[in-house]
Amino acid sequence: MNRETTNRIRFVIEDVLPPILRDSALFRQAASLVWGKHITKLARFRERAPFLTAGEYEDLYREHPRVHAGTDNSQACIDRIVASIVGKSVCDVGCGTGALLSHIKVGNPCLERLTGVDFVIEDAAGIDGVEYVAAMIESLPFSDGEFDTVVCTHVIEHVLEYRQAIAELRRIARRRLIIVVPREREYRYSFNPHFNFFPYTHSFLRAVHPVPEHHLCIDIGRDILYMEDRPEPIA
Repeated sequence: MNRETTNRIRFVIEDVLPPILRDSALFRQAASLVWGKHITKLARFRERAPFLTAGEYEDLYREHPRVHAGTDNSQACIDRIVASIVGKSVCDVGCGTGALLSHIKVGNPCLERLTGVDFVIEDAAGIDGVEYVAAMIESLPFSDGEFDTVVCTHVIEHVLEYRQAIAELRRIARRRLIIVVPREREYRYSFNPHFNFFPYTHSFLRAVHPVPEHHLCIDIGRDILYMEDRPEPIA
């Protein structure tokens, strides 16, 4: 299933169904017909977010079914990201299967360095010229300004310490930072292990405060694409 299809489904269950129904046992029972007991496990996962161990966090993501084929990004987001790459080096934090890196490589053949980061990299495809690094977004093993462009899609919504994660992304980005998150509302029963929810573009702007002068924050389908140009380092 691609992102465009799930976005249409999300419109119905997130915006059309009233909250009193979305948080009800009736919805949980209906959702269980699709995902069984996993729908209840996800609700419990969010409730226990501040108390989860690293092992519990990792186990949930290893067991969580992959909904989208290859990438969580829509084609419109992919096209915008590929066209927005600057410089010679790119780091995709939360690279998953490496699908987005493949698009970036094809669309930017002059790149000299492509790096994919995820805390579980077993699913990452072997792509010529791409290096993979296993790491947590809250503590990235790179120097300040190591990459011209840093990309992070569909990750911030999963991270409890999201402000620390955003600070790390900014730290390693020398020229440009691109972030994509889903535009969604929080309900008790959901099909994803998200901690953070951004129903409007201005909701995400609060998350990335302070916002630099040169930035973009737009709605693409049911996703929010945020891009900022990093300040030039003082010589």
